[in-house]
Amino acid sequence: MAFRIGMPFYFIQTNMLDRTQSPAFQAIQEVRIPVVQTKTLDNNLPLHLIAVDQQPVLRLECVFNGGAWYEETPNSAFFAIKMLAEGAGNRTSAQISEYFDRYGAFLELNSGPDRASVVIYCLTKFLPDVLPLLRELLTEPLFPEKELDDLRNITLQNLRVNYEKNAYRAGILFREKLYGLNHPYGRTQRPELIEQLTRQDVVDFYQRVIRQQPFHVVVAGQVGENEILLINRELGQLPIMHSELPGFTGDVEPERAAPTLLEKADSIQSSIRVGRRLFTRSHPDFFKMLVTNEVLGGYFGSRLMKNIREEKGFTYGISSNMPAFRRDGYFIIGTDVNKENTQQTLDEIRKEIQILQTIPVSENELTTVKNYMAGEFVGSLNTPFEIADRYKGILLDGLSTDFLTTYITNVRAVTPDDIMAMATAYLAEENLREVIVGGK
Repeated sequence: MAFRIGMPFYFIQTNMLDRTQSPAFQAIQEVRIPVVQTKTLDNNLPLHLIAVDQQPVLRLECVFNGGAWYEETPNSAFFAIKMLAEGAGNRTSAQISEYFDRYGAFLELNSGPDRASVVIYCLTKFLPDVLPLLRELLTEPLFPEKELDDLRNITLQNLRVNYEKNAYRAGILFREKLYGLNHPYGRTQRPELIEQLTRQDVVDFYQRVIRQQPFHVVVAGQVGENEILLINRELGQLPIMHSELPGFTGDVEPERAAPTLLEKADSIQSSIRVGRRLFTRSHPDFFKMLVTNEVLGGYFGSRLMKNIREEKGFTYGISSNMPAFRRDGYFIIGTDVNKENTQQTLDEIRKEIQILQTIPVSENELTTVKNYMAGEFVGSLNTPFEIADRYKGILLDGLSTDFLTTYITNVRAVTPDDIMAMATAYLAEENLREVIVGGK
């Protein structure tokens, strides 16, 4: 259509947006999550299924009780898992990578304090092609000496780079302070221990922990009866020893109450970590403490962010978290500031905790925090893989089966009095441990 000069324009305006008013919203009260189905393979391995037919893809994960908790030699768990893809059967590491690439599949190898996992992402139609190689990695790894040396050198180089980072060193020192150097939750990769590790140490861990012990199979995505039959054919026939696997039997070393200061004269910043040991997600105070953490430093609008970032301008970011292991957990506040602001930042952290202990949180602030937590929780369940990640922790840590479905209800049940009680019980100054890397 052409317009002539001087031709009048007519605009019809409907549903004018009033930008002076906040858009209407509805608070999330509950969440509906696809039910996890658990079946048993022929060799009694549990198979957990989160069947969501959104896309023709799936993720298959073999989860072992094979983390640092079960090590006899430090770092043997990490290297045993990582070396599975460095040669197996008649294939070299390059051939293994090429095979997965041919089918657009992706392999992920993870190791942590409690567990280790072998994960494969692929199109559902290629599962018959990918599964035999997965079985080969689990049952016929070669642990070639050259590849082990290469992996060792790469790990050492990454470690040297990380050791120059204040934040990395602060995280390591903080966990060592809480649990001790020899506890699996305090133990970290150290260059001298990695250099001492032998191929036999790695093979021994594989044989003792990964090869014959039971593991969980968790599959998420487009999965049906045909895929179940394929998984049973490849993984359900493996010989498994269903016996109790001995793990770490020591105790947590006594905590060092005095602040830890690692001076770095050439550093203009300090990394600060403040916190303490807490409990697992099964503890009766978990949800109350979770909301308390959120108010203090758990999200961008938290009190620590408003004070130390927005008002004082000491940092780009400060946060608090509650990491949870299978057998324990801890609370931690972390930030990076200029050296000259280190002590004042610590003082402001203590001030915000004291306010939580003595002045009730307003209903308006608490409602905002609860709505944020509910939205964040629902937002973390968008894909079958995210749902599987949530279920995996529930299944393997022995939590109640309704932990996820009652999550929002439990969050919304927390009161201002609960938050004061949690801050008083768990954030008392004499119980908080402090680590600074950089200087004051």
